[in-house]
Amino acid sequence: MDHDELQHWSKRAADWAKTYHAGLRDVPVRATQSPGAIAAQLPPSPPEEAEPMEAIWADFERIVPGGLTHWQHPRFFAYFPANASPASMLAEQLANAIGAQAMLWQTAPVATEMEQVMVQWLRQSLGLPEGFTGTIHDSATTATLAAVLTMRETALAFDGNVNGLSHQPVLRIYASAQTHSSVDKATRVAGIGQRNLVKVPTDATLSMQPQALAAAIDADLAAGFLPAGVVLCAGGTSVGAFDLIGECIAVAHARGLPVHVDAAWAGSAMICPEFRTLWEGIDQADSIVFNPHKWLGAQFDCSVQFLRDPTNQVKTLGLRPTYLETAGREEIVNFNEWTVPLGRRFRALKLWFTLRAYGLDGLRERIRNHVTWAQDCCEALRAINGVSITTEPRLSLFTFALGSDAATETLLTRINDDGRIYLTQTRHEDRYVIRVQVGQFDCTQQDVQMIATVVAELLEG
Repeated sequence: MDHDELQHWSKRAADWAKTYHAGLRDVPVRATQSPGAIAAQLPPSPPEEAEPMEAIWADFERIVPGGLTHWQHPRFFAYFPANASPASMLAEQLANAIGAQAMLWQTAPVATEMEQVMVQWLRQSLGLPEGFTGTIHDSATTATLAAVLTMRETALAFDGNVNGLSHQPVLRIYASAQTHSSVDKATRVAGIGQRNLVKVPTDATLSMQPQALAAAIDADLAAGFLPAGVVLCAGGTSVGAFDLIGECIAVAHARGLPVHVDAAWAGSAMICPEFRTLWEGIDQADSIVFNPHKWLGAQFDCSVQFLRDPTNQVKTLGLRPTYLETAGREEIVNFNEWTVPLGRRFRALKLWFTLRAYGLDGLRERIRNHVTWAQDCCEALRAINGVSITTEPRLSLFTFALGSDAATETLLTRINDDGRIYLTQTRHEDRYVIRVQVGQFDCTQQDVQMIATVVAELLEG
């Protein structure tokens, strides 16, 4: 394949993408394949000779679409979305063609400088104060790991990277049970250990109790542990919980601890000023992560970490051997020093395209619609005999259940086997419940109404 052929096949791919998206409502949301069925269609060994693109394309059409769970399906209400707006898809096509490795300013100046500007565009969009800077990671898991590693090194006066952890004090990280499992993973990967992630009690609203956080930190200090930092939740994955951000930050800062706020999903909603009370006090955070790929239409992967002061994170993660120096420019920003990977994609391009193509007003309208439609759906489900709402809507996320775990689980299986919509489960207050999360970029009010329609039909059948 050469560039002339690429031109032809790129047009074919664009035509296929248009047809694919146009027909998504006509196919089941979730893949219907049995485990191993797709692998069985692939040769066990690679080809020795080049194959014609017509044959490769035919196999793509035969194997791939039927093996997909369709994340861009307008009735995908499971997990949080990984949206791909048309403008973002176009930007990704261009970024793939450019093929830049943006590890240093000198290896892709436009990628570095556009990233700096896009972080500032987003800072303003979310109502964060001047002074915050930041970077783009692949996902919130990586951003949270970067924050926890920085907490570790700051607490150890940057001795952990040099001499290891075996002789160090036992470090402690504090979070509520509503935080994402990426926090657990970060404490494991950072060498702090799962046992040293302290889950702080929550109140009736599922918010971390500031007084309980204070008591946990003070007890650990008295016991000889070394508190390193606090991770707060702004829109939890399970049921959309929000910690009392400002109050908990005040407790942490009073004890000299940095705070990272995980707003991976809900952060996007903060482009709407009326939702910002949910994370009141966020301007005092030291680190914040949110994913434009979840609710703003930017293609996965695109996770933005805001930093009040990047100094300690760069000191923790930065390495600059001679072969990564930019001669004569010692103080220039090289974003690989802010993140775990050395290699970096040109992620800022899709943010630039997306924000310009839809504008903040257009994106706000989508988010407000999703929140309203989720609330309407919640009321429609509440009116169905046998259905109980187990958590009320937080933004566009709520949960419901039937009378027993077994009945709820059976219903969820039937819903997803039916194929018209896709929902997932969680456990809340030791109860198996079904999550509804509205946020797919192209969904309509009618798509959201289909949730109650499907549930009612299956319960009647």
